[in-house]
Amino acid sequence: MFDTRPDRSDEVVLVGRSNVGKSTLMREITGHSVPTGQKPGVTRKPNHFDWASDDFVVTDLPGFGFMSGVEDEVREAIKTDVVRYLEANADDILVGVLVLDGKAAVDIIDRHSGDDEIPHVVELFYLLEDLGITPVVAVNKMDKVDDRDERLDDIADRLGLLPPWKQWQDTIAPIAAKHGRIDPFEAAVRTHLEDAKRHDLKKFFA
Repeated sequence: MFDTRPDRSDEVVLVGRSNVGKSTLMREITGHSVPTGQKPGVTRKPNHFDWASDDFVVTDLPGFGFMSGVEDEVREAIKTDVVRYLEANADDILVGVLVLDGKAAVDIIDRHSGDDEIPHVVELFYLLEDLGITPVVAVNKMDKVDDRDERLDDIADRLGLLPPWKQWQDTIAPIAAKHGRIDPFEAAVRTHLEDAKRHDLKKFFA
């Protein structure tokens, strides 16, 4: 179980599969360097950033799914710990950011969709909703996607959100974190902070 959380009351968490760019997005949000790597699974423990004086922390939770050279049991344990972390801190998490790879997400979801199987990504989206955590889906690496709107419509559809995706702009945010293009994500988070009456935290997503 991850037990490294700083003693801060309000939190924004980043979750998702390995190698989708969570740590890169974290760096854009905080302005602090975050360990990133070419190999999936670089982040094994939560990275917490409570750099601000406000009673607030941003957390990058470890990625799940395929990790080169990592045993199945370890991968499953990480996924279980991510779920437990969300459950344990749900009351304090203002926004749960599900980061997807815009180029690969639809294929990955479809590959894992079976009669008795819900893809991890979809499962995580529903888990956030079930726990009362406001989800924002940051669809990353959109600079590599040609059929932008079609791809985002497909992602919305897979998450049970009726396309077109543009009616879900408080939930689905196309970004290219590596290039610093995260405005739709910041706008979505600001909207939810307003809803939570936390106008004081909007400055971190501006």
